[in-house]
Amino acid sequence: MIDKNSPLPIYSQIEECIKGQIMNGELNPGDVLPPEREYSEQFDVSRMTIRQAINNLVNEGLIYRKKGSGTYVAEKKFEQPLQGLTSFTEDMKARGLTPSSKLLKFELIPASAKIAATLQIAEYTPVYEIKRIRLADNIPMALETCYISANLIKGLTEEIINQSLYQYIEEKLRLVIGEATQVIESALANDAEVELLHINKGDSILLIERCTYLKNGTPFEIVRSSYRADRYRFTSQLKRY
Repeated sequence: MIDKNSPLPIYSQIEECIKGQIMNGELNPGDVLPPEREYSEQFDVSRMTIRQAINNLVNEGLIYRKKGSGTYVAEKKFEQPLQGLTSFTEDMKARGLTPSSKLLKFELIPASAKIAATLQIAEYTPVYEIKRIRLADNIPMALETCYISANLIKGLTEEIINQSLYQYIEEKLRLVIGEATQVIESALANDAEVELLHINKGDSILLIERCTYLKNGTPFEIVRSSYRADRYRFTSQLKRY
């Protein structure tokens, strides 16, 4: 299995071997990996070499460590292309998953100065504040807080929010959604995110803030989301010209 005469470093060969076992189903999400000592004996290499291969797989997100417990195969991450503008509901349905939400807050509030400036409305104008946990096949994926212009997107109810907001806007209100701008950054999960997303203290999350516009350029929505970094990753296709 390991060619010590190969120009490819031994730790890379071991890394590819373990990765192959994950990809072909010999190792499944949640399975615990053998200890370093066992791998060291199996491949007849030092534990330091094994540790380097394991570290690379951890950094790649294919496996993860639990302190005092061992190293486990990670769940497969959902990939979200950055090119298209879709709602969470539309995205999950396209993957053959069942989307759902747990609504934590739904009320009208006066827009703060920051929210008003982003939505291009007067300060204290009513906006919907919606806070919810977004789930796929009943697995918490993201904690999301939305601010939506109430004078523009009228008639929102909890029932509508629990279905597809974008579908309601386009099919019921006959408004055309155009584009969005968003910023993505990484952070450590806070106590609320740890509890609501069922993750561990010290885990990473992907923070995303998006402002969505109608086709005529009017902003109608601010979305601030905390995505589980162990279950989600974003992809983009870049062209030189």
